[in-house]
Amino acid sequence: MGTKIADVMTQRPLAVTAQTTVREAARLMGEEDVGSLPVVDEGKRLIGIVTDRDVAVRVVGRGLDSETTVVGDVASRDVVALTPDHDLDDALRLMAKEQVRRVPVVAQENQLVGMLAQADVAQVGKEKETGELVEAISQAPRGPRVAGSDADSAFEARRPESAAREEQRPERP
Repeated sequence: MGTKIADVMTQRPLAVTAQTTVREAARLMGEEDVGSLPVVDEGKRLIGIVTDRDVAVRVVGRGLDSETTVVGDVASRDVVALTPDHDLDDALRLMAKEQVRRVPVVAQENQLVGMLAQADVAQVGKEKETGELVEAISQAPRGPRVAGSDADSAFEARRPESAAREEQRPERP
């Protein structure tokens, strides 16, 4: 039997509610040195995740005020989650398939109990497996993208499907 997520996950991760301001969420990410925070309801059930990328793209990039914008307005709602009993190998396959670096860990009725991050896997994984995971998660689109009026229209035509999905994540969580 393989390693279980419970053996490597970060337990009792810091979480925010949908009513938390984006500024406070960003401050907490910096304080905790993490790139994402799970979003929970009052019952501590997972309802989404907010990432540093959400803050950069959905708040700063759109010119929103981080003092008045709340996490619930920009967090992804369609979150992939695992349980502590899942096998680490299954988690690695899921992280690679979904191209995510962090996965919330939930138990009974979607109660948040931990987070599994790429860094957690790297600490326990074999060198080859860890390298393969990082490569699968971090597949970058090919070719340069240059910002500017002429480049913007060309970029729209060549934009990979994953970039289009990324812009639509607020419907996810």
